[in-house]
Amino acid sequence: MSHNTLIHQIVRPAVRAVAPSGVTPNHLTTLRLVTGLAAALGFAVGGRWAMFGGAVFVLSMLLDRADGELARQTNQMSEAGYRYDLFSDCAASMAAFLGVGVGLAPGMGPLGPLLGALAGVGIAVLFWQLNVAKIGELRGFEFWGGRITVDPDDAMIFVPILIWCGADRPMLLAAAVATPGAALWLGFEALRVKRER
Repeated sequence: MSHNTLIHQIVRPAVRAVAPSGVTPNHLTTLRLVTGLAAALGFAVGGRWAMFGGAVFVLSMLLDRADGELARQTNQMSEAGYRYDLFSDCAASMAAFLGVGVGLAPGMGPLGPLLGALAGVGIAVLFWQLNVAKIGELRGFEFWGGRITVDPDDAMIFVPILIWCGADRPMLLAAAVATPGAALWLGFEALRVKRER
């Protein structure tokens, strides 16, 4: 993963201002987890709360980048902090999709929570494959001569945008297919590479 994505560049000035205050990266990670779960709750309640949940989710994404940025700027990097960050990111992302699914249950019935659970499980498996089993590697995409980098997980910014635009059902369906599909593809690709060795 890149440490100079567009979202990193957005949060960097705020992190510089916070760095001398004594706030630790784990404080930001905890706030990221709490805001991610609060966003999921807003998605689950639905209606206007889903709109509020989308705004909180954007804040949670910014905090996701800010904790690592603070760790690098203040030289507070640790293996335990890294693992806590991964757990928090995975839990917040899983909860978001489950929340969207629960929020869509009045119109979709049990299919909504089922799709949310599928997307959440797909995210959990991808996190495990990429960060624990070290199967594959995510790289950012560079634009405008490398001045802007976007990581694949930055695509999560589309979750609240699509909810605000009323496209939550197709977004959830796409996530329920894409995340388990990506996990399966990555698993089969790892097996293929292993057999070729």
